[in-house]
Amino acid sequence: MVTFRIAEAADRDRIAELVDAAYAPWVPVLGGRKPRPMLDDHAARIARGENVLVEADGRLLGVVAMVPEPEALHLFSIAVHPDAQGQGLLHAILEEAARRAQELGLGRLTLYTNALMEKNRAIYQHLGFAETGIENGGGYTIVFMERPVRQP
Repeated sequence: MVTFRIAEAADRDRIAELVDAAYAPWVPVLGGRKPRPMLDDHAARIARGENVLVEADGRLLGVVAMVPEPEALHLFSIAVHPDAQGQGLLHAILEEAARRAQELGLGRLTLYTNALMEKNRAIYQHLGFAETGIENGGGYTIVFMERPVRQP
């Protein structure tokens, strides 16, 4: 059974290792540049209570950085360990994010991905996210996406 919990300071190294493993295949696609989540300050996110761990049987399977904004819950990054990919964890993560957004009274989930990560763009579109804009900055081309959250 998959469980979710807010990360603690002691989880920082495990989070960094998982994020690096999950995003490493994208480095060559991005011309040798690391995706933004690999450069993130995990300790700061933990301190703010934004990193949510996805675990099963004591194993860390994923981590998602959930950032409440005025009208949406922003998913800064979703990282699933390569050994756990393709097992439906993304669905579970998005369900948990929607549940948390509902609790906060937020009507949307938002995220962004690099424009070169075409597989991720297609997956998110398949899961109900619509592209809302594209921005160039810092050497990256970012695609913004969102999906409504049904309120109970």
